[in-house]
Amino acid sequence: METTPVPTRALATEAVHAGRDDLARQGLHAPPIDLSTTYPSYDSRGEAARIDAFAATGADPDGPPVYGRLGNPTVARFETALARLEGTEAAVAFASGMAALSAVLLVRGSMGLRHVVAVRPLYGCSDHLLTAGLLGSEVTWTDPAGITDALRPDTGLVMVESPANPTLAEVDLRAVAHACGTVPLLADNTFATPVLQRPAEQGARLVLHSATKYLGGHGDVMAGVVACDEEFAGRLRQVRFATGGVLHPLAGYLLLRGLSTLPVRVHAASATAAELARRLAADPRVARVHYPRIGGAMIAFEVHGDPHEVIANVRLITPAVSLGSVDTLIQHPASISHRIVNADDRRNAGVSEGLLRMSVGLEDTEDLWADLNNALGLMPVRGAGLYQSAATAAWARPATTNPHPPSGTNPYGAQSHPSPPAPQLPAQPTAQ
Repeated sequence: METTPVPTRALATEAVHAGRDDLARQGLHAPPIDLSTTYPSYDSRGEAARIDAFAATGADPDGPPVYGRLGNPTVARFETALARLEGTEAAVAFASGMAALSAVLLVRGSMGLRHVVAVRPLYGCSDHLLTAGLLGSEVTWTDPAGITDALRPDTGLVMVESPANPTLAEVDLRAVAHACGTVPLLADNTFATPVLQRPAEQGARLVLHSATKYLGGHGDVMAGVVACDEEFAGRLRQVRFATGGVLHPLAGYLLLRGLSTLPVRVHAASATAAELARRLAADPRVARVHYPRIGGAMIAFEVHGDPHEVIANVRLITPAVSLGSVDTLIQHPASISHRIVNADDRRNAGVSEGLLRMSVGLEDTEDLWADLNNALGLMPVRGAGLYQSAATAAWARPATTNPHPPSGTNPYGAQSHPSPPAPQLPAQPTAQ
């Protein structure tokens, strides 16, 4: 695909046009889906030279495609677009987020740098991959303040996730990158997306996404991607070619299409999530609410009662693992996404048995709150000395009016929990 430089554009514009800038000159409007696994060539000597060049640097072969495992034009469009959004030189796509992380570990391990410094919490399977040493890696877990002291001569990588899965804990990426020194920082940006933060601008050399989530955005494609400099991208392509974790072209097309609506989806879902977080924080049935300072569509909250009952009682919200879809999902991390993590390690990372994680979608705020309110069950009402259902609570109003109390009030007559501040969504960054 032609990669003629384009002028600096706003993120929303890049989301729509990056990876597609050559289409009009080809007489096309929608990007084509190239499903070929192999490509004809009558020049065997030329093919040999191109394959030798790939083996040496991992750069995309010049000229027409060679073989699907070396690269695919449709997938390349998605990679180009994601790199533009993250502000990096390149991006390399994989069949899943775990395949992408595995490739990063294999690249560093092949250089004799098998030690990883990581900050919990991480996604449960990322935690397991590091802890189990399945790829020959050795991990030192620390907090952000301990990163520098944890570094060793054979440290190949520092890994953080911010906001973290599932507690939404945030780290100062710029400070962490400084603490890493010359060791590459890998920042998992799945929850924030480039709409809310761009880790490369804060010093991260590698930016990881489970593209299954917000980049795809509709719960119908599985993929992973690493945005990085071209040198590291070349090594990732070589690992991808050798291990086979390639992304299917149809998935590449769906991801490219997903990027075009990414800013709109993230901002809309974030506004709803901020309001739901405010209401949950004022609810005495909720012990604690976790919501990131940078905003976003993820909420984590801990309940006083049985979290499994909340999962069992939702009707509009889907009780399912994963996140980033147009519909709202809720799950119990200690039972699903982080079950594979040792129970003590889970607790020490803030993943309590009462914690629920919710990925807010594009539904109406009032409909979502009604479902949550019902799923949370019976609520305390001042002076009643008993529990009443939401339908008979003292603050209930006729259906023709807004059934929710004004912001800043506590409808339950109990001590209010601190409400999270309404997030100020950052201005759209300009893609470089």
